[in-house]
Amino acid sequence: QVPLVESGGGSVQAGGSLRLSCVASANTYSSYCLGWFRQAPGEEREGVASIDSDGYINYANSVKGRFTISKDDAKNTLYLQMNSLKPQYTGVYSCASLTVLGFSCVYEPINGGQGTQVTVSS
Repeated sequence: QVPLVESGGGSVQAGGSLRLSCVASANTYSSYCLGWFRQAPGEEREGVASIDSDGYINYANSVKGRFTISKDDAKNTLYLQMNSLKPQYTGVYSCASLTVLGFSCVYEPINGGQGTQVTVSS
């Protein structure tokens, strides 16, 4: 079984919304930390949101107030609700299980999906 499969990407105009989904295998979903990454064209991949098994959530400063990470344990699914989208949010979004340092999630992927393209036009 593929560890992680993302869906929900697409093309939207600035100000629009998208909801990304990431279905994980049972083994991957049981990871303490799960998160979302964005890779913009020509740039390095960056972490945008993470959530741990205790429900502690972290967001990159660039998306605070606009993105919401959540998960559905019954469906082994991680979500990323993206509102008030801006062109600079364009990129490939992927989900991953994350490295744990102490009790904190670190944006170092262990298992990652192939990603889904998000394009925001002005």
